[in-house]
Amino acid sequence: MNRPTTTDYLHLHFLVLIWGFTAILGVLISVSALTLVVYRTLLAAIGLGVLLFVQKKMVPVSGPDRLKLLATGLVIALHWALFFEAARTANVSVCLAGMATGSLWTSLLEPLFFRRRLRAVEVILGVVVMAGLYLIFRFEIDRAAGLVMAVFSAMLASIFTIVNSQFTRRYPPMVITFYEMSGAFGSSLLFLGLYLAFSSEKPTALWPQPADWLWISILAFVCTVYAYSASVWLMRKFSAFAVNLTVNLEPVYGIMLAWLFFGDRERMTTGFYAGTLIILLAVLVYPALNRRMDKNKSYSVQ
Repeated sequence: MNRPTTTDYLHLHFLVLIWGFTAILGVLISVSALTLVVYRTLLAAIGLGVLLFVQKKMVPVSGPDRLKLLATGLVIALHWALFFEAARTANVSVCLAGMATGSLWTSLLEPLFFRRRLRAVEVILGVVVMAGLYLIFRFEIDRAAGLVMAVFSAMLASIFTIVNSQFTRRYPPMVITFYEMSGAFGSSLLFLGLYLAFSSEKPTALWPQPADWLWISILAFVCTVYAYSASVWLMRKFSAFAVNLTVNLEPVYGIMLAWLFFGDRERMTTGFYAGTLIILLAVLVYPALNRRMDKNKSYSVQ
């Protein structure tokens, strides 16, 4: 692994800033959250497909694995639909505060997927994060629906992250994401069709306004295709620990950007910021504690 330069560090933080911008784009775009997911995943799948073709990095994927990757796309579609709806139902700050619980969900779900016991540090993380959520609920009860959506969106994000960790041993990450974006597009399109067929309440708009296309293109090509490809490249220079620790700053960057874009609409109570700070501190400290426990365990084995 090459030693990262100052430019590499700035590049990594720029990517996290881009990911923090996605919730803002979800509010700026006029189409419904589900319709937005359809367009985002379609354009992202096309963009990744073109990259794989040009770079000649497409590799064959077995039939069963292809089905599993497409099914994982269903989880991603639900995650993004809840994510964008949370930002609209509450606001960007509440949405990102809920998404900050992703590390909690991963720490709780990984033992179920890999059939191992919960660690003490994971239990402590859960208690601390729940305390932070309680503070937010208490002081922002009128935005509780959006916060619940964001928390469940974070749970879905942790599920497909865990699933992806099993596939990255067999296939290039970009190939995995191409199939998942394709599955997410198909799933979201199916959900939208069912919604239109059986619901009396129609989405406000299925076809984006002219200005929306700029935001949707940024969301698909910059926030998804570019950011993902660049993050894969940076993984050659940074450890997974360093990347995950930096990504945990996404809510901070996103909330700051929301202030710039929406002003007083994003101004929250002191209780909200206290709860969010508790969650972020727990999420930032957890990787360091987990890493130290793993080191101590390896030393004891030696």
